[in-house]
Amino acid sequence: MNWANESSPKEFVLLGFSDKPWLQKPLFMLLLISYTTTVFGNVSIMMVCILDPKLHTPMYFFLTNLSILDLCYTTSTVPHMLMNISHNKKTISYAGCVAQLIIFLALGATECLLLAVMSFDRYVAICRPLHYVVIMNPWFCLRMIAFSWFTGFSNSVLQSSLTLNMPRCGRQEVDHFFCEVPALLKLSCADTKPIVAELFFFSVLILLIPVTLILISYGFIAQAVLRIKSAEGRRKAFGTCGSHMVVVSLFFGTGIYMYLQPPSSTSKDWGKIVSLFYGIFTPMLNPLIYSLRNKDMKEAFKRLMLLTFYYKK
Repeated sequence: MNWANESSPKEFVLLGFSDKPWLQKPLFMLLLISYTTTVFGNVSIMMVCILDPKLHTPMYFFLTNLSILDLCYTTSTVPHMLMNISHNKKTISYAGCVAQLIIFLALGATECLLLAVMSFDRYVAICRPLHYVVIMNPWFCLRMIAFSWFTGFSNSVLQSSLTLNMPRCGRQEVDHFFCEVPALLKLSCADTKPIVAELFFFSVLILLIPVTLILISYGFIAQAVLRIKSAEGRRKAFGTCGSHMVVVSLFFGTGIYMYLQPPSSTSKDWGKIVSLFYGIFTPMLNPLIYSLRNKDMKEAFKRLMLLTFYYKK
C-alpha cells in the first residue's frame, strides 16, 4: 500500500488558530487542563475496575476498554498540539501525520462500535436479566471487544489510504490542529467527489449503524424500565443507562456532524471546535459522567481510597 504519492511533502503545516494569535495561550491552558483531567480520570477508572473484584462484570470490562480507548485517543493528538503551541512550531512530519490519522480514525471507529456493544450489554441486563450470565459470558465479551478493535483499525486503514492517495500538488498547509480526513481532503487538487462518496459510505457503516442499534436497544430498555413497579429499581436502571446515553449523544452527535457532510460545507472554525470537542473534551467528560452518575463506581472509589490510606498507615 503506497501511503505517499508523488506530491507528498516531507512535512505538513498545521495552521490551527494561527490567524488568531491571542487564542494561543488560552488554548494551550485549556488543552493542558483537559488532557491532564483525561489522563487522571481514565487511569482512575481503569485502576478501580481492575482492582475492585465487585466490578469484574461485563459492564465494567467494557468501561475499562472505553477508558483505554479515550486515553489513547487524546494522546494521539494532544501532546503534539501542546508542543506546537508552546514552541510556536506548527509542523508535523509526513510519517507523523500518517500515524496520527490512522490512530485517530481507528480509535474513533472502535469507540463507535464499543458504545454499541455497551448498549447491548445494558439491554441484556435489563430486558433479559435471567439470561445475562449466559449471554454475556467472558468468551462472548472478548469476541465483541476483538471485533470492535479489528473493525475500527480496518476502517481506518481503508479511509486513510483513500485520503492520503489523493493528489495534493505540493500543498502542505492543513487548516486544522491535527491530521484528520476532512482537513486533508481540502488539500487535494483533484475532484474529491468520488472519494468523498466512498468515505461517506464507510462513515455511515461506522457511525449510523451503531447509533441505530443503540437507539433500538434503548427503546426496548425504556419499555422494560417503565414496567418496573419499584421506584428504586427504575431510578437505578435509568441512572446506569443515563450515563451511557449522555456519552453516546456527545460522541456521535459531533462525529456525525463532521463525517456525514461534505468537507466544503463545514465552517472552517466551527469544524475545528467540533473536532476538539469529540477528540479531546468528550474523552475528558466520559470518566466524570460515569463516576458521578454511577453509584457502584462511587462506592468502588471510596473502597479503593480507604484501602490506600489503610496500607499507608
